[in-house]
Amino acid sequence: MTAENAIKPRQLGSTGPTIFPLALGCMGMSGMYGSSDDDESIATIHAAIDRGVTLLDTGDFYGCGHNEMLIGRALKDRRDRAMLSVKFGALRSPDGGWIGTDGRPSSVKNFAAYSLTRLGVDCIDIYRLARLDPNVPIEDTIGAIADLIKAGYVRHIGLSEVGSDTIRRAHAVHPISDLQIEYSLISRGPETEIFPVLEELGIGVTAYGVLSRGLLSGSIPTAQSDFRAFLPRFSGENLVQNQRLVEQLKQIAAEKGISPSQVAIAWVLAKSKNIVPLIGARKRTQLSESLAAVQVNLSSEDLSHIESVISPSAIAGTRYDEHQMKMLDSETE
Repeated sequence: MTAENAIKPRQLGSTGPTIFPLALGCMGMSGMYGSSDDDESIATIHAAIDRGVTLLDTGDFYGCGHNEMLIGRALKDRRDRAMLSVKFGALRSPDGGWIGTDGRPSSVKNFAAYSLTRLGVDCIDIYRLARLDPNVPIEDTIGAIADLIKAGYVRHIGLSEVGSDTIRRAHAVHPISDLQIEYSLISRGPETEIFPVLEELGIGVTAYGVLSRGLLSGSIPTAQSDFRAFLPRFSGENLVQNQRLVEQLKQIAAEKGISPSQVAIAWVLAKSKNIVPLIGARKRTQLSESLAAVQVNLSSEDLSHIESVISPSAIAGTRYDEHQMKMLDSETE
């Protein structure tokens, strides 16, 4: 048994599955951060499963279906060792553009049918709308996923980037396993209004962006195909200012003999047993570095020190551009 397998698992809320304390986010394997290698991506998925990771996170719009087909290939001989979290509803154009969100009940079932085929599975473990559809009551969308549960095509319902009112309305229709939302040392907005509601209702968190898309690890976009090139935190003077902040995180990491990435992941792990960080590793080397964070123990004094040095108020730029920020129900709190 490996050290990772000996780590205590975490349950997603009071009704969700029990999983390894880190999940693998697969978005970057389908071009969002520039070119990627399918063989290395599959090898990374296999390595994650072999080292105890149980939840893989994807979206039917990642690479316009490429990500699901990639995962389907990777899981061909090991479906019983992995759980799948799938986001749906984001609409793409042939040129790769984003053209809206569709949460209509008929669309929910249509999206699920294609995901099941691309993934090569007969059931999706957690199914969630990627962004709230302003034209469709959340009750209708959740009701459609509940129908899929009754029919045996889905096991649990999740949410993504929604605020407290939407969470309550969704949970009243069907128990919610977890909310997927960006949460990191420098993106701590959910702490004020959203996390207390989740705790009250017994809903877990799958936190993405724990490295702020590589900002906290020192990674920056090098190609136009890397969508981070269009994010405010990676642009111009904002990036210069933010890199100064990251230098302070590097100093903290050096004092502990670990990497900045490991400090950032360990910080999220230490904040609550109800949070499972999504690590967006595209390569086996990145995976190994991230998995080592489960062995890092941060004391309350460590957390206080880190938070006093790395202040979210010091970060320059919003996490998405202005248009995308307006699409986030979670930012209406």
